[in-house]
Amino acid sequence: GIPYNIEVADFVKPGKGRALYRFKLRNLFDGSIIDHTFHSGDKVEEAHITVQENQYLYQEDDSYVFMNTETFEQRSITGKLLGNKKAFLKEGMLVSLLMMGDTPIDITIPTFVELEVVESSFTTKSATITPQDITAVLETGSSINVPPFIKKGDIIKVDTRTGAYVERIGTKK
Repeated sequence: GIPYNIEVADFVKPGKGRALYRFKLRNLFDGSIIDHTFHSGDKVEEAHITVQENQYLYQEDDSYVFMNTETFEQRSITGKLLGNKKAFLKEGMLVSLLMMGDTPIDITIPTFVELEVVESSFTTKSATITPQDITAVLETGSSINVPPFIKKGDIIKVDTRTGAYVERIGTKK
C-alpha cells in the first residue's frame, strides 16, 4: 500500500539462475530510501497515481497553499513534503502535483527559475587573485553562491535540481 519511486536500478545476470534487479526505492510518503532485490518474473502492483497542474499561491506557517488550475480548489502541503524545492517556490508559479487518490505525494517544479537577488555580499576586486563566489539571498528567502558581479536587484536563473546559479538575466525594472 506504499508507493515507491525507483531511484537507482541495476541488472545482474549471474552465471546460473534467474536474473536479478537491484533497486534503490524511495518511499513517496516519507522520502526514506530502501534497497530491494527482485528476481526476473516477480510482479509488483502498480500504484494508481494522477498528475495535476497547480499554481503556488502563498506560504502560511509551514504549509504551502496551491490551487488546482482546473477546479480552483485549494490545497495545503507541508514543507516536509516539499523538501528543498520550497526554496525555489515563487508566487504564481505553475507546478505539477503527483497525487495518489486525494493525497499529494510529490511535487515537480520547473527545472530553471528566474529569481531576484534581494541581498548580496560585497567583495573588493583586490581581495583575491582567483574569483570567489559570494552568497546572495533570493526573493524566496533562500541563499545560494553566485559570482561576485551579481548585485542586489539582479534577476538570475537558478537550476532547481542542484540549487546552483546558472546565469544573470538582467536587473529589476
